[in-house]
Amino acid sequence: MSVKNYVTLGRSGLRVSPLCLGTMTFGTEWGVGTAEEESFAILRQFLEAGGNFIDTANIYNFGTSEKMLGKFLRQEGGRDRTVLATKFTFNSSPGDPNAGGNGRKHIYQALDASLQRLQTDYIDLYWMHAWDTYTPGEEVLSTLTDLVRAGKIRYYGFSNTPAWYVACIQTAADLQSKERLIALQLQYSLADRSIEREHIPVAQKLGLGICPWSPLAGGFFSGKYKRESSGARGEGRLTGPAAAFFKGFTDRNWRILETVVDVAQHLSKAPAQVALNWAATQPGITSTMIGATKPEQLASNLSSLDFDIPADLRARLEEASAPELSGPYSYFSGVEHARVCGETSIQSWVPARLTGAPTVRK
Repeated sequence: MSVKNYVTLGRSGLRVSPLCLGTMTFGTEWGVGTAEEESFAILRQFLEAGGNFIDTANIYNFGTSEKMLGKFLRQEGGRDRTVLATKFTFNSSPGDPNAGGNGRKHIYQALDASLQRLQTDYIDLYWMHAWDTYTPGEEVLSTLTDLVRAGKIRYYGFSNTPAWYVACIQTAADLQSKERLIALQLQYSLADRSIEREHIPVAQKLGLGICPWSPLAGGFFSGKYKRESSGARGEGRLTGPAAAFFKGFTDRNWRILETVVDVAQHLSKAPAQVALNWAATQPGITSTMIGATKPEQLASNLSSLDFDIPADLRARLEEASAPELSGPYSYFSGVEHARVCGETSIQSWVPARLTGAPTVRK
């Protein structure tokens, strides 16, 4: 696979590269990140490699990420060749309850501000950054439908949203002849495979692409970190300012990392490349988010699609990272499911264009 092997995003005509450049680190207002010159070098490198999908959000570095993207595309051109995605939901003005959330008032305010910072008159993919728990779904659906039909956005998708809510919105869109969402952006890595329970199946059923974020678990699978009796050692953000917020230094994740490192050694690849390759080639995955603060880091990420993980090594990764089954999911495999099938083998097919392979239940 290559970054130039473009794929349609869900059941839509939007063609995107299998890796998407995330730009959360563009800017230094959050205390860490990448200044303009190096950010521009990373953008140039990604586009020259054939990548066309770039992701940002209105809150990243207090809007600086969007400003940098707008300036870059204005100076160097290529706006119409770029699939530009940004997000709304989080509050940008503490004390004002309507400066955040997914209500109509905030969506319009957020979009107008993003369009200004990005120096463009349309967004290719507008993400709802998170379910806000209180705005009626019909308001979200009607607002985003209006924006598509007004030409301000071309498509929309949901990030960090329950699967049941996604199913409700997509069903309502079909029944009411409104605009359908085309993709989900969700956390997914060898350290967190929880979306396999419901989000991936609902995406396959309803024609949605999936764009994983944090496929390296915040950098945990970069190979930078070593386990010590007192915790973790390594040079990176997980042992820096973000250490207090990262909860991934668990016995389970250290065991997964050991497997990733061992598989990487077998393949003569970096651990990060193995972890990223695994996520990007899982069933149902369309375009995987990558980030970079240096050109050499981006080059390594881009080459993560240049090899295949053999079936035996992939099985080791699957076994090491298998999510724990709990009710009601324990009924869908193993002994309980065998009782449903009467000890027979049943093969269930889903659209090949979404998964590339049948799902087999035994």
